Amino acid sequence: MNLIRLQLVQMDKKVSVIMSIYNNEKTIEKAILSILSQSYENIELNVIDDFSNDQSYAICKEIALKHKNINVYQNEINLGLTKSLNILISKSTGQFIARQDGDDYSHVDRIHQQINLIESRNFDVVSTRAYIMDSKKVIPNYSYYLPLKQIIKYKNPFIHGTLLIKKDVLDKIGGYDHRFRYSQDYKLMTDLLNYGYKVSMIKEPLYYLNMNNNISNKYKKEQKYYADCVRNNLDPVKI
Repeated sequence: MNLIRLQLVQMDKKVSVIMSIYNNEKTIEKAILSILSQSYENIELNVIDDFSNDQSYAICKEIALKHKNINVYQNEINLGLTKSLNILISKSTGQFIARQDGDDYSHVDRIHQQINLIESRNFDVVSTRAYIMDSKKVIPNYSYYLPLKQIIKYKNPFIHGTLLIKKDVLDKIGGYDHRFRYSQDYKLMTDLLNYGYKVSMIKEPLYYLNMNNNISNKYKKEQKYYADCVRNNLDPVKI
């Protein structure tokens, strides 16, 4: 009986899924449909196109015509991921914010399992592990079994696209740090853990990560610089 009541409460709380896209015309439809097909029903999907030069925005607008719970926006110039995500957070109306990237996709029960854990155990943030597409590899690997507060000092064990966070927590810390054009998720999770918020990671992989277009692979120099700033608690300068 208690479990049934808990699930009814969960289904009543809205999750705002935020997705910033840039030139994702080949993958965006699958990413969006993976959210629309979630077993957790009370979801709004907020998508922002970061001034793509392909058909990403047009594809999103076409899908939105068929679904009332999708809001599609477009930046007038390319702002980058950090600023785009903060815009989406400000437009979100859910009690929870979930991330999703435009070239990845989510397991059908991802959001439901995250909400179940965050509500039943009173966590502030819940992530999941992920499969790397076209392989059987699951990440994070060894770092999953280490204390999060310890491993975060050396590397970011969290998959950005899997994060689900209480919106009031994001509001309290001011969202993503606008100074971090890259490694913004590493900075966010480091801040959350340092501030004492409760964070957990689901062992089961509930996300499918596309490494071919992964920002960490495309901008390794920039990622390393900003990640070093996080690890050493330094203010970044543009490079």
